[in-house]
Amino acid sequence: MDSLAGRLLVSTPEITDGVFDRSIVLVLAHDEQSAEGVVINKPVQAPIDAVLPGWQDGASEPQKVFQGGPVQTDSAVGLVGVPGDGEPPVGVKRLFGGIGLVDLDAPQESVWPAISALRIFAGYSGWTAPQLAGEIERGGWFVCDAEIGDVFDADPATLWRRVLRRQRGVMAWVSTYPEDPTQN
Repeated sequence: MDSLAGRLLVSTPEITDGVFDRSIVLVLAHDEQSAEGVVINKPVQAPIDAVLPGWQDGASEPQKVFQGGPVQTDSAVGLVGVPGDGEPPVGVKRLFGGIGLVDLDAPQESVWPAISALRIFAGYSGWTAPQLAGEIERGGWFVCDAEIGDVFDADPATLWRRVLRRQRGVMAWVSTYPEDPTQN
């Protein structure tokens, strides 16, 4: 399987429990051994300042911590928008396109002027490469192209439907799938 880094995993109606129900995972890294990413559409109620004082002011709306996944939920991952093609600021590692990983211990004053957006995640999502390939093959995930706006979207509650709706064929149709099919 080719690397999925920079792409989205969009859960299908086959996944109905936990953080992955109607979730969208941005794949941050993927090789022949493993894959890691963060769920980009599941904010929690915790304000960023409660977890990482000082990072709230530059955060994208909604200014909440997002549940990145079930792995190491006591750790934080910060993603930033990095405009242009130049060298990212100190404390930021460009991952792909305009998305970078920020060192949350870096001096904020060196990061703020050079970024366009910020999102903080508690934990991350991780798989072995064969595990993820099997989940995709069994129909648990759609693989879609990401748009930079997806990562920092201000309305994460509707993002699952909107990402699917912009696809073709069965994925667009799945966007209309009811949250509770027994009530349909």
